Amino acid sequence: MSDFYGSIYNPDVLTCLANLSSDEVFTPPEVANQMLDLLPPEIWQDKTATFLDPACKSGVFLREIAKRLIEGLAEEIPDLQQRIDHIFQKQLYGIAITEITSLLSRRSLYCSKFPNSKYSISQFENASGNILYRRVPHTWQNGKCVFCGASQSEYDRGDDLETHAYEWIHTVRPEEIFGMKFDVIIGNPPYQLSDGGAQASSIPIYQKFVEQAQKLRPRFLIMIIPARWYSGGRGLNDFRSVMLTENKIRVLHDFSDSSICFPGVEIKGGVCYFLWERDTSGLCEVVNYISDNVPSSTLRRYLLEKGSDIFIRQNKAISIFQKVRQTLTRPFSSIVSTQRPFGLRTFEKGRKNIFPDAIKMYENGGIGYIPRSKVTINYSLIDTYKVFVSRAYGASENFPHQIIGKPILGIPGTCCSETYIMIGPFKNQEETKNVISYMQTKFFRFLVSLKKISQMASASVYEFVPMQDFSKSWIDEELYAKYNLIEEEIDFIDSMIKPMELGGVENEF
Repeated sequence: MSDFYGSIYNPDVLTCLANLSSDEVFTPPEVANQMLDLLPPEIWQDKTATFLDPACKSGVFLREIAKRLIEGLAEEIPDLQQRIDHIFQKQLYGIAITEITSLLSRRSLYCSKFPNSKYSISQFENASGNILYRRVPHTWQNGKCVFCGASQSEYDRGDDLETHAYEWIHTVRPEEIFGMKFDVIIGNPPYQLSDGGAQASSIPIYQKFVEQAQKLRPRFLIMIIPARWYSGGRGLNDFRSVMLTENKIRVLHDFSDSSICFPGVEIKGGVCYFLWERDTSGLCEVVNYISDNVPSSTLRRYLLEKGSDIFIRQNKAISIFQKVRQTLTRPFSSIVSTQRPFGLRTFEKGRKNIFPDAIKMYENGGIGYIPRSKVTINYSLIDTYKVFVSRAYGASENFPHQIIGKPILGIPGTCCSETYIMIGPFKNQEETKNVISYMQTKFFRFLVSLKKISQMASASVYEFVPMQDFSKSWIDEELYAKYNLIEEEIDFIDSMIKPMELGGVENEF
């Protein structure tokens, strides 16, 4: 049967298919098969097993499942056409995310956009087969959809445009869509939707697909999603808590660089796919990938460190974190400001030339000069020594990585917009420079990387970093010795963090 499918899909068009966007990403066949490999082999010989993809785009998951079942059920159902009819009509189900992806998915699975046509390899009585697409409405309340949080101003559209009201997450009773439950739910859901905020602000929705699937209690749930949920935030805190504490995730493949799975697609923070099991719980096999599709580390462990709510993404980082944590009495985050440290928004722009009673503001794209009266909070910190560091720093997803932007020494008479966060205040210039020397170490930035899952760096990403004596400057060798790091741990830090050029002086721009 593999020859049969090979003759139809050669070359494999789904490998070449362009993505809709970085929010709706097509899954390459090889990645789909790696995900399917997480299921127990005996499931491919089970003619009663049912499979659902609730977010069909290309139909690749259902197609690859079909290949495995056609081969696995050959002895039990020897007649090829009877076997195909049984698999396609009683085992495989999908819900497309748009009308066009419904046609594409049916073409991939049934070899025809319309499974009731003579070209379909299994004849259905209707034109949808078991791959549904129904245009469902958003349910608006106070300008937001109560199901997905989409902005009414963005998605309240006419019939000629997609509303992106995905059926799977726009119902309180997903079991009624097909009137059945499923043994396996697998997919690659849409990742986010615009919430109508400034600067193309968006909210994650992939977690809603996972949560909806869990409501149906399948035996197995496999999905590939952005990895940002590791650190919570933006509507992900409850999802993160459940995923990390119930110990139902038995395998987690973690990709720091999203392009390993999706060539040409950048998803900040990387992606992951997981196997969730209904009937078992316990240790999770965490598989890390750093720069290519070869595991850099595999370890069976609980996702949360004992006695805490901390998830350490990299297996090789756990021993380093534990050594540092034993002596951590005060985190560096205690001297890091909240967002908008002086009450000044990103769009605030100062004058280019100094004027009487002006203070220097580090702003988006450079520096400007503003009157002191513009500062609405932390007014007393204007005339202190402090450090400014960019709140957003993405650069490349590849390692080694710098992790944070270059710190800037802020002398008295300076402030910043919310483009930066502020660290301090400090007693004098020497102490401030010593803080900068610490921030420039690989040790410091490695500990930041344990919590920094996206380009944004709030105060919380500094929680694993211990405070030091800032009456002196710091270098990595001193820190490695202080925390008893062994050669293997130091080598791992070197592989993850690249050197930062010395600097951070007041006239950075």
